[in-house]
Amino acid sequence: MDLKDYIRSIPDYPKKGILFRDISTLIKNEKAFAESINQIIERSKKYKIDKIAAIESRGFVFASAVSYVLKKPFIMLRKKNKLPAETHSVNFELEYGTATIEIHKDSISKGDSVLIIDDLIATGGTAEAAAKLIEMSGGHVAAFIFAINLFDLDGCSNLIKKNYKVENLIEFPGH
Repeated sequence: MDLKDYIRSIPDYPKKGILFRDISTLIKNEKAFAESINQIIERSKKYKIDKIAAIESRGFVFASAVSYVLKKPFIMLRKKNKLPAETHSVNFELEYGTATIEIHKDSISKGDSVLIIDDLIATGGTAEAAAKLIEMSGGHVAAFIFAINLFDLDGCSNLIKKNYKVENLIEFPGH
């Protein structure tokens, strides 16, 4: 199954000049969604993983299913002011703005090996912020797995240059 066939491309969303890769068409198809989860699980087997983290919000869709199958704790990396207990926060640049993500301070134990899952990587700003949160919490990043890599925006390359392990299921140009 070619998962690319299940991704819808929407021009000029959320702003002019952005070609948005929409996963809703993949996750609404039970066979394509199951295949994407199976591929993530298969790729994750090469890493020692204590916990699985995902970036709000579309990363939750994939990571929660993987967490359930692998029987690993699921950690939510959320937008600012969405977590009720004490948090670590990281500010970062997006392709079209700035944002902050947070993690509960008690989510990661010292030495935890954490797999980070997200739906898409573009420039890598969100992924780098996620890695910083894991590391601030005392853990280390086992690897990143993305459903989609926008290869010409260099997010994966930037993570690899920083010695992170990176996997993706599908590649598209970013524009």
